[in-house]
Amino acid sequence: MTLTSLFVFACALFVAAGSPGPSVAALVARVISKGARDVLPFLAAMWLGEAIWLTCAVAGLAAIAETFHYAFVAIKWLGVCYLLYLAWKMWFASPDSDGETLPDAQSPLKLFLAGMTVTLGNPKIMMFYMALLPSIIDIRAVTIVGWAELVATMFLVLIVIDISWALLAAKARGFLKSRRAVRMANRASAGTMAGAAMAIAMR
Repeated sequence: MTLTSLFVFACALFVAAGSPGPSVAALVARVISKGARDVLPFLAAMWLGEAIWLTCAVAGLAAIAETFHYAFVAIKWLGVCYLLYLAWKMWFASPDSDGETLPDAQSPLKLFLAGMTVTLGNPKIMMFYMALLPSIIDIRAVTIVGWAELVATMFLVLIVIDISWALLAAKARGFLKSRRAVRMANRASAGTMAGAAMAIAMR
């Protein structure tokens, strides 16, 4: 891969991944509600999910993705249901916690599975890699080394974007000191999470 091609890919991914969508909404809602200490499995799953879509695009598996359409639809609806479940829990979460006490963390496996279903079931991500990526770079000319360079570039861009969103959400969470503010944040996060679920469901 040429540096120009990698730069164009990085810029396009930065715009696509940095714009608020279901995955970003789920990440921000999660951090505001639960804090950033245990969010790494969720992030890792999101990044791995994007690497899977990128690999499918480079390998020319768009036809296979179409063949297994119903499997991806099932993943999509699992993600929708899980996001709605999280939204329900956030809405009814108790605001009786001070600024130093975080709610109980979910297991890393549950967070990983949540991040994976959100990413694999997100039509915005799928369309970027399956439809837009071939117009950005020549997929047919990508070698194994080129694929590795694209994946490394993708990870770098996503790490910068998602860590930035997580830090901003954590900073916002730090201002939530009163019981009323915590309840409002929980319900705002619940609404954001439910909105992310609806965005995925309606595409």
